[in-house]
Amino acid sequence: MTDTVAQASTVANAKAAPDTMAWDSGLRRLMMIYLPLGCFVLILLFPFYWMAITSFKPNAELMNYKEHNPFWITSPTLAHIKHLLFDTAYPRWLWTTMLVAIGATTLSLIASTLAAYAIERLRFRGSPYVGLGIYLAYLVPPSILFIPLATVVVQFGLFDSPLALILVYPTFLVPFCTWLLIGYFKSIPYELEECALVDGATRLQILRRITLPLAVPGLISAGIFSFTLSWNEFIYALAFIQSGANKTVPVAILTELVTGDVYQWGALMAGSLLGSLPVAIFYSLFVDYYVSSLTGAVKE
Repeated sequence: MTDTVAQASTVANAKAAPDTMAWDSGLRRLMMIYLPLGCFVLILLFPFYWMAITSFKPNAELMNYKEHNPFWITSPTLAHIKHLLFDTAYPRWLWTTMLVAIGATTLSLIASTLAAYAIERLRFRGSPYVGLGIYLAYLVPPSILFIPLATVVVQFGLFDSPLALILVYPTFLVPFCTWLLIGYFKSIPYELEECALVDGATRLQILRRITLPLAVPGLISAGIFSFTLSWNEFIYALAFIQSGANKTVPVAILTELVTGDVYQWGALMAGSLLGSLPVAIFYSLFVDYYVSSLTGAVKE
């Protein structure tokens, strides 16, 4: 009788144990994963939410937080966006920023690809130190370089021209992109290029037909980095561009939408929100390539 009761108790405990463990596992998962992740997403997305609601709030709600909830919109309006698009040169600023970002990114990728391939594959004397020196050039603050660069820009007659930014931005884009592509080219097996050399291919043919197709994820990653930094750059754009029509979005929304001590908060937030959309779209289109670039090129 005692043995039967003990067996029944053991079976009951065995049946109850999975439920208890599942409850403990679910609670642990909630506390260790979902709660920190929810806090991270909230902190990350709150600035965009604040920009969005400010863009659609009328001035009466923006200036009177005692009667209106600052975290919600009572009477949404498109007046700020209409003012930004039709009463200012924002479309021109957006086009200039896009032109500068694409031009600087293209130049940086071409120069970085050639430099990274030469340093990693040609293996000349002192190539590791050259790669390290290129990366150290990226660590020089732009606040130190913009004064001598301004002298060069003026001497070449490029002041107040978007072309000045297209030519200046690679000075801080090329070092990092070169360092990034060196590491990526290193993950591509050299035996593939040796086979092509045996078949009589030149270095440029190998780079164009073998290395670059395998390095597409790395190029996309470097392109995302270059495009984002070019789009958001402020110091050089503020120093080299003077006329309102040629300004980029980060500089224009701060200098053209602030009159004295009067801040057009609705237009400012609308301009910031619209200005962040191209970068977000760019990331969403190439996010798969960006993730794959973090895992290397070809696995042996």
